[in-house]
Amino acid sequence: MTATVITVSGKVSGAIDERTGVHSFQGIPFAAPPVGALRWQPPQPTPPWPGIRRAHRFGPRAMQLPVFGDMNFRSRGMSEDCLYLNVWTPDPSATARLPVLVYFYGGGFIAGDGSEPRYDGAQMARRGIVAVTVNYRLNIFGFFAHPELSAVSPQHCSGNYGFLDQHAALRWVSDNIAAFGGDPARVTIAGESAGSMSVNAQIISPLSKDLIAGAIGSSGGIGVTPPAALEEAEQRGLAFAQKLGAPSLAELRATPARKLLKATAGMAPHDFALTVVDGWFFPKPPLELLAAGEQARVPLMVGWNSEEMNYAALLGELAPTPENYASVIKALYGERTEEVLRLYPGETAEQVEQSATDLAGDRFLVYSTWQWADAHRKAGCPVYRYYYAHPRPPMVPEMTGAVAGLAGGVIRDADAAAQSMVMPPAKGAVHSADIEYAMGNLDTNPVYAWTAEDEQVSALMQGYYANFVKTGDPNGPGLPHWPRLGEGAEAQYMVWDVNPQVMVERHQARYAFHAQVYTGR
Repeated sequence: MTATVITVSGKVSGAIDERTGVHSFQGIPFAAPPVGALRWQPPQPTPPWPGIRRAHRFGPRAMQLPVFGDMNFRSRGMSEDCLYLNVWTPDPSATARLPVLVYFYGGGFIAGDGSEPRYDGAQMARRGIVAVTVNYRLNIFGFFAHPELSAVSPQHCSGNYGFLDQHAALRWVSDNIAAFGGDPARVTIAGESAGSMSVNAQIISPLSKDLIAGAIGSSGGIGVTPPAALEEAEQRGLAFAQKLGAPSLAELRATPARKLLKATAGMAPHDFALTVVDGWFFPKPPLELLAAGEQARVPLMVGWNSEEMNYAALLGELAPTPENYASVIKALYGERTEEVLRLYPGETAEQVEQSATDLAGDRFLVYSTWQWADAHRKAGCPVYRYYYAHPRPPMVPEMTGAVAGLAGGVIRDADAAAQSMVMPPAKGAVHSADIEYAMGNLDTNPVYAWTAEDEQVSALMQGYYANFVKTGDPNGPGLPHWPRLGEGAEAQYMVWDVNPQVMVERHQARYAFHAQVYTGR
């Protein structure tokens, strides 16, 4: 039996898993297709549809190149017409008033999709939560500024379209989620990597902060990407347009989407105009808003993994010897080399591997995540910080020949491996490894030989997630007590592992150092 739900744009019918009782609604449009004249415009309202729309298939994923080896899509192809969301609910009735989890995918703002099995919301729904995954525009389609775009904008700005898509989805949730059994006053937003940065962005922006009751950030704060002034972002856009041979807005909008996408090959996430201080979504630089306490004053659960980056990301092909390590540190930090070597010592090969791994992770995402947690705590908001330390198990025998790739990915093809940055075997929890555990989706990832210990860690993390979404506090029956950050004389955080435990912060000096580096002091 399928349920029919009435949204502001029309009726949708979902599917039900008779075994679990979870209803799913896939591919619901939350904004008009951003194509033609709507390319590089803020998301517009969804045109109403007649009759009942079947929401049984995921919508198309956003335009993107094949970048990360750990992404597995269930979407109906790829298209600019990508602004769809998916809902899982245990009770699609307007009287249920269940807590809501909205999840933003990661992928460096250049890849990802709400259809990925690791984000599937069915397990959260089984715990009494309405779960939502959201698509948003990526790369040049989501993060592009241009003087002509700013000139025709009612807000006199351009850029940040991917963030505006997320905001539109939150607005859709506020207007519609009650019909799916959700409570619009109890919406927690979550995400990993770029999704985590997105959560940070949404709780900071004055457009979204009143739509949010709680936030979960996994491995990434908005401070990773230096903000760009609008004029600077527009100049980057002009440079891209010149490279493409389409300098005017009319020519850019007439350019086929796949040609635009192809032109982004070789561009890194930081090459796009991320976090534009546009005077609208970001009225001031994001970290200034955060430091001033202007963000949503909501509970935050936030943390990172023990091996966000491997030592090879710092040393490259150099052997992890004290001599090579000291040489790389000197090249990076010059006159501050001795200070860095005190914070990240490398007197033996084993110590070099660990310190280089720690430093690479701190430079990549850890510092920005710590910065977010610290600023949110100083604003007087409840913060629960974690450190995820459980390594993935070995790959299944069928994956013979596959190797670990950058940022937690998997490289399956030997030819591709020869052209990619292959990582040494992980000793800790790599970037993005926490997603399947936290969302209860280990069985959707057939790459790894999951064990009873993995199921145990997943149950722990799901419990904390579910409690936090329901109450703003991860604590609950059957789980080790998790104190707030700053509760007591020293900062305390929860280690997620087979044997979870509360630890006291011992790396404050490292974060103080990176604060100086990031601010140029």
